[in-house]
Amino acid sequence: MSYSFPIHRVLGIFIKMAPKNILLIGGHGRTAQLLTPLLLARSWNVTSLIRTEAQRDAILQLGKGQPGKIDVLIIDLETVKTEDDARVIIDRARPDYVVWAAGASGKSDPKTIYAVDRDAAKSLFRASVSTPTITKILSISHLGSRKAHPSWWSEEEWKYIQYANSLHYDTYLAKSEADELFTALARRRVVEGGDEAFQGILLRPGRLADGEAEGKVDLGQCRPGRPVTRADVAMVANELLAREDTWGWADIAGGDEGIGHAVERVGTSRPRVDAIEGEDLDRIYSLK
Repeated sequence: MSYSFPIHRVLGIFIKMAPKNILLIGGHGRTAQLLTPLLLARSWNVTSLIRTEAQRDAILQLGKGQPGKIDVLIIDLETVKTEDDARVIIDRARPDYVVWAAGASGKSDPKTIYAVDRDAAKSLFRASVSTPTITKILSISHLGSRKAHPSWWSEEEWKYIQYANSLHYDTYLAKSEADELFTALARRRVVEGGDEAFQGILLRPGRLADGEAEGKVDLGQCRPGRPVTRADVAMVANELLAREDTWGWADIAGGDEGIGHAVERVGTSRPRVDAIEGEDLDRIYSLK
């Protein structure tokens, strides 16, 4: 998100962290279910926000044999229309970190898409960023959620993404609005609010695939070609959440770099690797 942080956040990368309470929004999604055991294995506690009672047992099963504790919170995100609605969720979960892994189904009607991917997301980002005890937010979005042609993509790749976005225009528009607001809110908390410890991370996978994790990705300013497994996205999210030096936009696709090395590179490289490069930052940062 293109702002500077103090050097202690780079030097203290692997300081042992106290157990954290995580609010995982969209906990029944495929990537979220892969992420949940990884977080629990850190002895972190997860409150998994799910849509229906029928999903409860599947989520609780993810906590079996894990050192961390898991709980569920049943709320239909379509009912989260305001920051006050979102504040109820925050107050009940009392998280240290928030992970947004929700999204309307590709078969959803436009009303549902905008209700979840835009309105609920914006409301939860506002409530989360404005809560001082929440020190880290990671949102899983999409590599194509952008307005400008990134310099590291070919013209053919940009045209492909534009075409793909046109096929799912409502989802693209809803997600991009929420992503940009999250970016603005996160920057404002750090730069204007002076909270240099806060981390706002936007993890942006390209084409997703099922199957076993490969353990290798392309992360940061990456090209949209190779699909990435949901298991690898979950592993990267887990690693990002465990660090104190990562923030901004990180695109992710299939690749050849080991996950640990890729996350370390994104966190410590100077100048910073941030996929927001090329976007209209003045416009984005002015959003309220």
